[in-house]
Amino acid sequence: MSSVGIGTNGLDVQSIVSQLVALEKKPLETLKLKAATTQAKITTMGQIKSLVDTLNTAVSKLTSVTGWNSVATSSSASDYVTATAIGGTQSTSFAVEVQQLATARATASQSLTAGSFVGEGTLTFTVNGQSVDVAVSATDTLSDVASAINGSAAGVTATIMKDASGERLLLSSKETGAAKAFSLTVNDIDGDNADNNGLSRLLNGATQTQAAQDAQATINGIAVTSGTNTFENVVSGVTLTVKKVTTSAATVSVTKDVSAMKSNIEAFVKAYNDVNGVLNEATKYDQGTQVGGLFQGDSTIIALQSALRTALQTVNTSGGPGAAYTTLSSVGITVAAPVIGSTSVTGGGTLEIDSTKLTAALANPDAMKALFSSTDAGSAQGIAVKIKSVTSALLANSGFFQRKDDALERELDSNEEQQTAVNDKASRVEEQLNRKYSALDLQMTQLNSLSTYLTQQIAQWNKSSS
Repeated sequence: MSSVGIGTNGLDVQSIVSQLVALEKKPLETLKLKAATTQAKITTMGQIKSLVDTLNTAVSKLTSVTGWNSVATSSSASDYVTATAIGGTQSTSFAVEVQQLATARATASQSLTAGSFVGEGTLTFTVNGQSVDVAVSATDTLSDVASAINGSAAGVTATIMKDASGERLLLSSKETGAAKAFSLTVNDIDGDNADNNGLSRLLNGATQTQAAQDAQATINGIAVTSGTNTFENVVSGVTLTVKKVTTSAATVSVTKDVSAMKSNIEAFVKAYNDVNGVLNEATKYDQGTQVGGLFQGDSTIIALQSALRTALQTVNTSGGPGAAYTTLSSVGITVAAPVIGSTSVTGGGTLEIDSTKLTAALANPDAMKALFSSTDAGSAQGIAVKIKSVTSALLANSGFFQRKDDALERELDSNEEQQTAVNDKASRVEEQLNRKYSALDLQMTQLNSLSTYLTQQIAQWNKSSS
């Protein structure tokens, strides 16, 4: 078709066809703009969903018992004694004195010539009544023996120490405490387990470099022991770790961890504000530029925003008449009024924290717990519980976000089908126009030839008549 227009005496057929085809494709501009807008909506919905998921996680901490039962531990001598406690542990303090640390039994064999064969036989290790045999071949060196011990389930660690006299086998129980101390017997191939030849040398002449012992301490003057340097649940809910023998009592305290509770509330406020900020941006309308957000006027997004804000305005009655805290504002969390500008409204619904008021409210953690996490019905339901019910429903497999995403994907698929239909129609129109102009081109060529012939004949006739 590139030859279209040759015979038309300067008529730009290609240009005419391309412009007519361009008119057919004109709807593509609108469709592509709509597709880009839909794709932007899908991206923004993904961002909102992620932020709502973060909010859901934040309110989950405020609805759980552990979120309000956080405790903190401290020690007046943390170089000697430290402590941890599980949530819900009662506030308490006690004096700890450490008389002895738990250690593991350790031994060193007599010195052997480096690289020499140890001797054939069997080493038997016994820990807490359980025995494990380690076979030694005639060609095993001390390093081979150590590897065999470490590869067994003997409960013993073996290493090699080299000094000026040769090599020694160092053995150590894998666990501390008297009950985990190992004992060693030898079955030497030479039949004599008490001499200083062959495999017997690993036992005879060995020295104990450290005795196995339990940790010993007193808590408020009461003696306690442990096979490790950790004392678990000697004090209910508390784990003590001893590091050094004390010279005076260390005071260990367990208190309500108000800072953890406050951090959970601050995380909730931030998560909510992040969601609210994106929703405000997506639904805004700027009168100055007359440009709206991606979801400006979208009833489903506005309903989502309204549901979250309604949950915030809950008046909680779980504490009964005269309850210390019934609203977010009563504990120092307020909803900021929107900023009204000359052409737009911004910042509506943002949460703000009065840190001083919140800290004071946390001095009554049970009342705070009731305000946020009460599972009673109706108006007695906690604020965090209500928000979580909203966010969980939004995030469900058949919830708001899934339905909205499906709708936008269908819209994008429909747009793609429309673009394909426009392109297909334009291709057909182009083919028809090229076919018509090709026929016109041929006809014009023939007429031009006839016109030239007639002109020549008339000129010839004029000459003859003159």
